[in-house]
Amino acid sequence: MPDTPDTDLDLEPASEPPSSSAGTEAPPAAEAPPAPLLELRDGLPEIVETDAGLAEACAALAAATGPVAIDAERASGYRYSNRAYLIQLRREGAGTWLIDPIPMTTLAPLQEALAGAEWILHAATQDLPCLREVGLVPTSLFDTELAGRLLGYPRVGLATLVETVLGQRMRKEHSAADWSTRPLPTAWLDYAALDVEVLLELREHMIAELDKAGKTEWARQEFEHLLGFEPTVRHEAWRRTSGVHRLRGRRALGAARAMWEARDAIAAERDVTPGRILPDSAIVVAATVMPIDRRALLSTQGFHGRGASRYATTWVDALQRVREMTEDELPARAPRGDGPPHPRTWAEREPVADRRFKAAREAMLNLAELHHLPVENLLTPDYLRRLMWAPPETREPAALADAVRAQLASYGARPWQAEVITGALVGAILGADAEPEPEPEASED
Repeated sequence: MPDTPDTDLDLEPASEPPSSSAGTEAPPAAEAPPAPLLELRDGLPEIVETDAGLAEACAALAAATGPVAIDAERASGYRYSNRAYLIQLRREGAGTWLIDPIPMTTLAPLQEALAGAEWILHAATQDLPCLREVGLVPTSLFDTELAGRLLGYPRVGLATLVETVLGQRMRKEHSAADWSTRPLPTAWLDYAALDVEVLLELREHMIAELDKAGKTEWARQEFEHLLGFEPTVRHEAWRRTSGVHRLRGRRALGAARAMWEARDAIAAERDVTPGRILPDSAIVVAATVMPIDRRALLSTQGFHGRGASRYATTWVDALQRVREMTEDELPARAPRGDGPPHPRTWAEREPVADRRFKAAREAMLNLAELHHLPVENLLTPDYLRRLMWAPPETREPAALADAVRAQLASYGARPWQAEVITGALVGAILGADAEPEPEPEASED
């Protein structure tokens, strides 16, 4: 059976923020009637919780045809792990299946049942890691969120796309639920089933739109690239602690690192999201004040959290270890990275690189507008920074274009991206090498 929530650390969902009052403003103009609320066509299926039930689901899904819509629910904000606590599937001829992976011996039969089928996901990078963790890996996929970006939709959340493309409203009230809860409430299961109810139809509409926009090949390359997606491994992840930039001195940074690592170890052991043990603000306060004992720590203004008192000895010990560290053991003030420095420093450090980057960025924005898609989907921003900081050495236009395409490919850019942007980037590189014209001096009247 799944772990029960840590009630001593209060895993209840946060309450909804109060809605703002209308004040004394005039009533708004009459709006168009809302789109009809999406309902399950086949009713709510029973949740599959046994190996025998899984075998039945696999037989039905294997006998069905066409792509399979798939989604996973995690307990983000409640649990440390990224595991899937519910997997939803729908395929033409098989209907919808809700599978609880926690009590299953293995999901290998499900992987076999889906062999060769195209998976339809929304925001695939969110679900692929937890599905891979239980042995479910696609051989081809269609990502409705990414398709929406390529098509230039300003908002690409599933509910928004469904309302825009299909003209139906989706429920949103359980999107941040604690899916590690057992048993899962019926209302939550209904919400989860609706997530795959629409994906098959949404895919059909988006395929037609991609074809009309001439972006079918772009989407194919993007979806193929997603098959190899791996979550970013963040080095020195403790530096992402909210407020850590306000700390002064390497010892304070060392204290933040030590407390972050202590909190992370507790969170991993208890499978609780770290912020529910100790908020980032408490880490920053303790690293600033560096209290020497439990009493001083707990009386420090701003040091609070569900685990503040319970793990006080752990926090005090972490701070004491930092006091005893030599300078060489303390973290550097700035993170170590393998990429170029931040572009805001380029003008002073490398004026030519700064001109290259600014010209390339403007060209990219224009191309993104021309092709009706977000600039970050035209090219990953980090790739642009790396290329403009250290471009190929040749300045012969044809050779430079080939070298730019090769350099972009080495970063992970797709061929369609290189085809669209190489000319603009070559122009930025060549144009930046020329000395800028001096600004005319103001005449003295």
